[in-house]
Amino acid sequence: MNESEVDFYHVFTDLQCYILAHMNKGNVHGVTATHYNIIEYIYRKRQVTGKQIAEAFQISQAAISKQLKFLIKNKLIEQQQSAIDRRFFDLTVTDEGRYIIDNSENFRESIAKRVSKSLTDNELKTLTLLLQRVMQVVKVE
Repeated sequence: MNESEVDFYHVFTDLQCYILAHMNKGNVHGVTATHYNIIEYIYRKRQVTGKQIAEAFQISQAAISKQLKFLIKNKLIEQQQSAIDRRFFDLTVTDEGRYIIDNSENFRESIAKRVSKSLTDNELKTLTLLLQRVMQVVKVE
């Protein structure tokens, strides 16, 4: 890596560590980014099935089932038999799960406000464009 790449790597690592260290996980040990993403997905969709989550995340139902068991066990989501098709279970976010999502949203909002206030409008637009390009590269995987 050249010097610019090394500098970027260190700054990116510091940012990632800061975000992960300050993201309140509701005092549930073992909550991962994947768990958080699943909770947030259910939260945004209001009510979904495990199959819908597996399709949305493009992973097997067996893999998602393991994640869901952890979330149910820790009372972050709950499942109820579907009223439409009793072979399926609908998943919803519990109050504990909403706490994690709301706290994370508040954290992101406070960081966005602090960054926005410290940059000029032009700098903020440039940073936004650069981060959009970074996301395009990352999502190509």
